[in-house]
Amino acid sequence: MLILLDECAPRPLKRQLRDYDIRTVVEMGWSGKKNGELLKLMTEAGFTILLTTDQNLRYQQNLQQAGVPVIVLMAPTNRLPDLIPLIPEVRSILSTIALGEVIEIGENQ
Repeated sequence: MLILLDECAPRPLKRQLRDYDIRTVVEMGWSGKKNGELLKLMTEAGFTILLTTDQNLRYQQNLQQAGVPVIVLMAPTNRLPDLIPLIPEVRSILSTIALGEVIEIGENQ
């Protein structure tokens, strides 16, 4: 399982999932890529899950067709202290999320 951490999420969040193979958009050199291009790049590079805080992604892209499972972190802000409490639920979902599925974790579910 290779996880891509979207650039809208704080990079230090990666440390909370250090037992997984996780890379950031910045590390991959994909900063500033539009969502459609990013989904294509990540699929071509072998990423299996996108972890993001972008709550509008499901409305902007056909994720089912892209075949990319997405976990959306929903918190009051995109700051690390607001996102860390969501990590235990992220861990439990990683093994069960299906291709094209979008799972929202946190507030406003």
